[in-house]
Amino acid sequence: MKIKEIIVVEGRDDTKRIKEAVEADTIETNGSAIDEAVLRRIEKAQEIRGVIVLTDPDYPGGKIRETVTQRIPHVKHAFIKKSDCQSPKGGSLGVEHASVEVIRAALENVHTPASAEERENMQSFCRQVGLIGNAHSASYREVLGDALGIGHANGKQFVKRMEMFRIPKEEVVAVMEEKGLPVPEAVKRSMTNDTK
Repeated sequence: MKIKEIIVVEGRDDTKRIKEAVEADTIETNGSAIDEAVLRRIEKAQEIRGVIVLTDPDYPGGKIRETVTQRIPHVKHAFIKKSDCQSPKGGSLGVEHASVEVIRAALENVHTPASAEERENMQSFCRQVGLIGNAHSASYREVLGDALGIGHANGKQFVKRMEMFRIPKEEVVAVMEEKGLPVPEAVKRSMTNDTK
């Protein structure tokens, strides 16, 4: 499997693992404090071949995504679930611990951010379905983040990702129902009315 885009990863071990899974070039950020030279290389890569960000599903990995997206809004993103990249010894997690199959699947299911004018305001919808603002929100987001392939995040970041990746509300409701999470009747009715 050959990847046209250049993949942004955190370090050498990630590059090594990705090259075992696919034929691809990488840019390593060497941590979450990305310096200007690396950001310029990512910008150049985006212009020439496109970029896919594939970082660890943790806080530093999320920070890298945010930094890159702020600078280069239309990069693509690939996500790996925490459960799919745990160290065999336990404790650490990261792209370097993911199987070849998991990496390939993540790179086959990339998300492209929407432009600002395409974004929907998801905040009230997320509040309605309980993804933000209630006692179960964090656990709901974890389930949805894995199922939708957008990773785990706090409420604010989750809403941002939903907007950024243009996740349809209908898909969110369908996944919630499939995973046994409660969906308010008012939300179901509004979905039915929207499709009429």
